[in-house]
Amino acid sequence: MGIRYVTFRVKYMVSSKLGIHKNKFPISPDSKSFITLASWRANTPLFFFDDKDAIPVDKKQNDVLASRFRESKNGTYTFFSSKKYDLGTAYDWIVNSATGYRYDITKHWSEIEDLSAEAGDIKYVWEKARFSYLYDIIRHDYHNDSNQAAFVFSEIESFINQNPINLGPNYKCSQEISLRILNWTFALYYYKHSTHLTSERFEAILNSIYWQLHHVYNNINFSRIAVRNNHAITETLMLYISGLLFPFIPETKKWSRQGKKWFEQEIDYQIYDDGTFLQFSMNYHRVAVQLLTWGIRLSQLHNDTFTKAVYEKAKKSLDFLEASQDPVSKQLPNYGSNDGALFFKLTDDDYRNYQSQLDDLRAVLSGTVRQSSESQGWYGLQDLKIDPTRKDGIFSFRESGYYIIQEESVKTFIKCGSYKDRPAQADNLHLDIWVNGINYLRDAGSYKYNTSKEELDFFMGTKGHNTISVNGKDQMLKGSRFIWYNWIKNAIGNLSETTNNYVFEGQIEAFKHIGGYNHKRKVDKIKNRLEWNVIDEVTLKKGDFIEQFWHINPDIEDLIEITAVNRDGNPVELLKNTAWYSSYYGVKIPSLQLSFKDTTGKLITTIKIKSSN
Repeated sequence: MGIRYVTFRVKYMVSSKLGIHKNKFPISPDSKSFITLASWRANTPLFFFDDKDAIPVDKKQNDVLASRFRESKNGTYTFFSSKKYDLGTAYDWIVNSATGYRYDITKHWSEIEDLSAEAGDIKYVWEKARFSYLYDIIRHDYHNDSNQAAFVFSEIESFINQNPINLGPNYKCSQEISLRILNWTFALYYYKHSTHLTSERFEAILNSIYWQLHHVYNNINFSRIAVRNNHAITETLMLYISGLLFPFIPETKKWSRQGKKWFEQEIDYQIYDDGTFLQFSMNYHRVAVQLLTWGIRLSQLHNDTFTKAVYEKAKKSLDFLEASQDPVSKQLPNYGSNDGALFFKLTDDDYRNYQSQLDDLRAVLSGTVRQSSESQGWYGLQDLKIDPTRKDGIFSFRESGYYIIQEESVKTFIKCGSYKDRPAQADNLHLDIWVNGINYLRDAGSYKYNTSKEELDFFMGTKGHNTISVNGKDQMLKGSRFIWYNWIKNAIGNLSETTNNYVFEGQIEAFKHIGGYNHKRKVDKIKNRLEWNVIDEVTLKKGDFIEQFWHINPDIEDLIEITAVNRDGNPVELLKNTAWYSSYYGVKIPSLQLSFKDTTGKLITTIKIKSSN
């Protein structure tokens, strides 16, 4: 990670131990007052819309939204777009709903452990406190001519009263703080003229926003140096936006100027020149896409511009993600870390469907969409041109190492890349196959970031992917938390097309912690046939073995046939193992892992699919 990272982490840890952070981030600070509610209503800074009556979205009765609203009102909350928990109507904002653990609200945030076996995954505390569920309520109100302003503001008021500034777990993460401010702001504009937005409530909300912004600004180096991922993009964007939407707060002039510079730097650094993303995660790349949509759209409304690199990286991100997207289901491979993040949900599409979020950014950049959806209207975008054009063929993104074959409704996705930034999973030379919207060969997913060692080893490790292990080991050495040692630094891939075939050839230098092995993989996709031939080859030492893994949905087991022979041409026994699959964070379901074990160092595997359509 480099000397800058190490030096900062040591200094940051010492500051926490010595209580320096307690002085920098005060508890019970003086209340701030900036602008009256009447003045704000009369001179509201430009936003996506002015209020609930100025949104260019056709109203439609929506039973799905009505159901989700009733659940929220009754205290049932859907975590990570998947699993429902009954939180009750008197929600305690510092209780982990999965474990029942209650954090100490009297502790300064710097004293809160974010990784604890006793407490469980802290994301279960943060999830509701980011207030993304407000979009369901606001959209329900809009489409059903309802008015739940009293409920929305009572929720925000409840958080403010139960979470004193800089105390407890909900001030531990500046990204969560930033999201909370963005989502509160969306609600403030929608319910701008509501009688339930009283002067007292407005002042309390603005005071809380001020001190949360103060926290983000003064802790920004943690995300920019120690984390350097989507957290830094979220926080720097929030600082930039603070000057656009809260210009009456004096400090936002400086915060916004610095935030804009940092945001531009983070986008240019984190999105590679080929449009791929340094976190090697489809979902975290979507997070960046949504943040770019907010930032670019608001800058347009305020007649501001970013550096050229921001627009170029945004466009290249769309090119990469669309090349990776299954054109039938609109999903992307369940590849890389997937923590369930979908910050601004403005359609009823399933969480795994990326279409509206990609189109929102495309609309902001070019005024076009692949298909129109409600979400563009919420950003104030109108008169968009629909351009459904999608490209077939081969796509190579060499900087991160993604190789994609798109043949009408058949997608072949291969990962083969070197790491210059922190890897998330030991998944090189993974192969994903989609046919007619069905993910036949799939990535096992992520499940949870704070769970048992066995589960972490499976989901983050090589066995959770469609590639091979040597002597039962991962491609890299697993450290604690998100750390991997012995990063793969040498990986070469090439994708080409012949008259009858698409051919990928790649190799990686891996397994350094057990002596080092080169893994070569060739994938031969026969055109116009649902057939793939895969050759894996490793030079083994005496007593070594390789194991090849294929993860499939057991419901479609009868539709896929996988056979293999070894270097000597002898058939290799197909082994069936019970495994896990996690399409949504915090949820795992039984799955099927097929595998072949071999001591000759070469497996020639044939994959045939009988399409269900």
